Amino acid sequence: MPRAVYVLALGIFAMVTSEFVVAGLMPQLSEGLDASIPQIGYLITAFAVAMGVGGPFLTVAVLRFPQKNALLLLFGIFLAGNVLAATASSYGAMMTARVVTGVASQAFFGVGISLCAQLTRPEIRGRAIALAMNGLMLGTLLGLPLSTFIGERLGWRAAFWAITALTVLAALCTVAGVPRLERASGHSDLRQELKAFRRPQLWLALSTSTLVIGATFSAFSYFNPILTEVTGFGTGTVPLLLIAYGAATVLGNTVVGRLADRYTLGVVLTGLVLNAGFLTGFALLAQLPVPAVVFMMGIGLVGVTMNPAMVTRVQREGNARPLVNTVHSSFITLGIIIATSLGGPLIGAFGLRAPLWLGACLALLGITTVLPVLVRRTERARVAECAVEPV
Repeated sequence: MPRAVYVLALGIFAMVTSEFVVAGLMPQLSEGLDASIPQIGYLITAFAVAMGVGGPFLTVAVLRFPQKNALLLLFGIFLAGNVLAATASSYGAMMTARVVTGVASQAFFGVGISLCAQLTRPEIRGRAIALAMNGLMLGTLLGLPLSTFIGERLGWRAAFWAITALTVLAALCTVAGVPRLERASGHSDLRQELKAFRRPQLWLALSTSTLVIGATFSAFSYFNPILTEVTGFGTGTVPLLLIAYGAATVLGNTVVGRLADRYTLGVVLTGLVLNAGFLTGFALLAQLPVPAVVFMMGIGLVGVTMNPAMVTRVQREGNARPLVNTVHSSFITLGIIIATSLGGPLIGAFGLRAPLWLGACLALLGITTVLPVLVRRTERARVAECAVEPV
């Protein structure tokens, strides 16, 4: 495995830690910025919207650079956003910082995953993407609790300064560990990337990714209140359960990465079927501690961990270039936005189990975007096999 893949994982870890830090420090940020908790929540929404909307445009802007230079430029933009966050004296300044870091992180995902695909042989590409995406899983497992720990003890500004230092480290490792790849003409690159979006199968693959992530985040976004108010766990137990959930995502991501190249559609379909079952079981038995934890760990194993298979599918239906990967990340972000925007009103109307039922419905809908494709490909393979059999 090329050393650069590990370096890209470190960069993704820094970006994801920055994305999650607000969720872990809501009370401190509310007090420090003289804003309400709902207003602080909008900082999370702003980051997600900036990723989904602004990321592809920034990716187009950096296509003219060699990809290593593009990564370093994106690190610089992301670093500036984190410094602005660490020094923010008003809610408006923090909102600006979140938009800047959101746009830069989405473009980094697109360019980084594209570079990861270019640096590895096709037969290990899924494993390489899984390794790079472990930066995302470790952001959940380690980045969020560590940044929360720092922020609670040294102040919320210290958490952003720590992320700034981590970003500088990742940028320096990129300088030393990522090879320089020459680019083609910028206009040629853009035209080539845009051609991919004429393929209906690419749009179907993108919609699957939205539904996979939407199903998972319908549950993940509300684990804390569900586990405390429905299941009955104490507030001190929930962080430990979330760490266990993060460990499950790392394990699942590793397994999916091993299978993603050979069984891409089968892995995604299996993940959706299992996730629909786990979400349904959690919704039905959330009041019982043992089943609730089992189903929660199950969601961790087969939810976000589908990323390597989803990326492999999108690259095969489109291409492995930066814009396709960035747009794919935007569709993933759309899943998060759908989950969080629908989950809140549903809780108000039907209670805390409602997001789990929403997740199960999204997973079932996701199955309908994969199963027909898998059946058609199986039929074509069977026909082709029969055609070459000797009479």
